[in-house]
Amino acid sequence: MAALVHSQHGVTLVGGAGFAPDDLELALSLAPCLVAADGGANGLADAGHFPQAIIGDIDSLRDDLHHRMQARIHRIEEQDSTDFDKCLTSIDAPFILALGFAGARLDHTLASMSSLVRFGSSRVMLVAEYDICFVAPPCLELDTDEGQRVSLFPMGYCAGRSTGLHWPIDGLDFAPYGVIGTSNMAVSTRITLEFDAPRMLVMLPQTQLRATLAALTTSPDWSH
Repeated sequence: MAALVHSQHGVTLVGGAGFAPDDLELALSLAPCLVAADGGANGLADAGHFPQAIIGDIDSLRDDLHHRMQARIHRIEEQDSTDFDKCLTSIDAPFILALGFAGARLDHTLASMSSLVRFGSSRVMLVAEYDICFVAPPCLELDTDEGQRVSLFPMGYCAGRSTGLHWPIDGLDFAPYGVIGTSNMAVSTRITLEFDAPRMLVMLPQTQLRATLAALTTSPDWSH
């Protein structure tokens, strides 16, 4: 599918699961191009923000916004993908910060995590109330604090190497129904991670958003 939104800057993408105003302001300071996934535009409008584009099957958008923002609506009616999927394949930007896709319903959160792996880029970050989540790139060097939580959850078979973690991952074969890596911990002010496939989700405290985004945008990405 050809991109519907082109931006030289990062994109803040907002879904319908809600967001904290401070989180939105932080995201927009880093990714000023604002896009909504279907009903995400409802919460944005309530907060006084109107996105550059609204993408999805448009089954959740309020009637008043249908009329007011008709020229910015991009309806994709097929039902074989989520609105998050539709947005990811319709945006051409250096990176995406995705708010409102985690936390409200567990099934929607799991679907969003699945979309991250299906899209296959480490430069899409879910921003939740307390955490951030992204696909680990082929290699990542991240400055951090000793004692910081570093959680790894495989969405498929993968293996990797690490430095600076309390429990090193070298030699482990990860799988979602086998070995996982949640609640690991940094024991150094710098950690490194390497993986052999775009199937590992990394979850960190939201306080690490800026540092992690800087590291991701200067690290190699998976081709997708």
